[in-house]
Amino acid sequence: MRQSQTAMQVLENLQASDAVALELAHGNSDLIKALKIAGIAGPYKVVDPWQLEDEKGEIRINAGGYSAVPLGDRYPDLIDFVIRYLRDGSSMGLPQQSASEWRAELEYRLIEKLTKFAPSHADSQVFFSNSGSEAIESAIKFTTNYRPRASYFINFSKAYHGKTTGALNLTPNPDYQQQLLRPALDVVTLPYGDSKAFTQEVNRLGADKIAGVIFEPIQGEAGVIIPPAEFLRHVDETCKRHGILTIADEIQTGLGRSGYWFASIEWGGMDPDIIALAKPLGGGLTATGATIARNDIFKKMLGGLKAKHQSNTFGGNSLAMAIGLKSLDIIEDEKLIERAQRLGKIGARRLRAIADLAPGLITDTRAFGMLFAAQFAPITPTRNIIYGPQKLNSEFTGLLALMMWHKAGVLANFSLNAHRSIRLTPALTMPDEMFTQMFDRLETAALQHKTSWRMLTNTPKKTVLKLANFALFN
Repeated sequence: MRQSQTAMQVLENLQASDAVALELAHGNSDLIKALKIAGIAGPYKVVDPWQLEDEKGEIRINAGGYSAVPLGDRYPDLIDFVIRYLRDGSSMGLPQQSASEWRAELEYRLIEKLTKFAPSHADSQVFFSNSGSEAIESAIKFTTNYRPRASYFINFSKAYHGKTTGALNLTPNPDYQQQLLRPALDVVTLPYGDSKAFTQEVNRLGADKIAGVIFEPIQGEAGVIIPPAEFLRHVDETCKRHGILTIADEIQTGLGRSGYWFASIEWGGMDPDIIALAKPLGGGLTATGATIARNDIFKKMLGGLKAKHQSNTFGGNSLAMAIGLKSLDIIEDEKLIERAQRLGKIGARRLRAIADLAPGLITDTRAFGMLFAAQFAPITPTRNIIYGPQKLNSEFTGLLALMMWHKAGVLANFSLNAHRSIRLTPALTMPDEMFTQMFDRLETAALQHKTSWRMLTNTPKKTVLKLANFALFN
């Protein structure tokens, strides 16, 4: 039996951590098992905001984090601020039943930013939660309360809105939705970017039966899918004409990652009724979700004695609000929006050039701001393969690509709704020379492999067999 440790002992003994063994014993063991077989389980130590060191002492550039690490890991200015806050602050930690200066200021700042681009939101209100999924759950409740006689939501193919019950109803992935047993919402899924299909479905269902339309301006987990800009304007105009609510899921794209504060508005030309935010608000240090809704929508659910119909213990806690405020300050003061646009263009060119060097390895690249995706050719031809093996082939290809980039010295992101697409979401603060080095490493890896089949043959047979056994029998 392992001797338990106090928090201070864990801190002092980090170098001798047996985190993987403990996770295998008591955590999501199959996830850790798969990562361990692939050699990417960690744990990792922060070298600087942009690099991580594994348990063997190897250092890699961190382009992972799924857009939730906008400033890099443990960004010095943010850490210094948090230390001062904890040392000198006197605010209530969980001001549920009272006003809060930190919460009030972050509410004000978010609305101030939003109204710069969407003046109609000048009197909008903010509900804070603890994650992107919770921000979507709040958006669902606001929408259904505002349009109680309309039962349908429209979402789009390959979308990702979270895995809590309501959010999962809006994430059209059969693998994850099978957990629901029965749907909690009436949802119609349409092809993303198809204006004609959208108009036809609104006419077929009847606008009075549609509560809301939810979308990501740029689809993240689908592998950075960019719709025609006119599609978003068409959705907005159609919904406004019929009184249908529009819900912009800006959890990945908002607050800088896309090169905009709000991609749906500044790039897409929309004026959404509800906006869900999360990932960058936490600065890579804490979990914070925010749902912004127009005043009349907000009051319909939380007006008068109904004010407590939506609440949570930790949403709006003072530490999270302080970190959110400081994160916004850093994004603004260091001009990270502009930086995301500049580096995004450079990264898009580099990724395309790498694909051109190895067309048998990478079949497509997509980029928008500091969201990058490379789509890999399947390791074996998919023609005439039935769905199960085809899906396994797709996931296996993505995992091998993730391992290849990892071995090259770059941590990347798997794509939950596009398994052959591997994404890069580097910190917006990453120094130019390291940003260049990251793509240099990816180019070297591409030249070493050339085709997806080489990813398989260059992987030790023992590892391949373990992964295959895990996929088939777990």
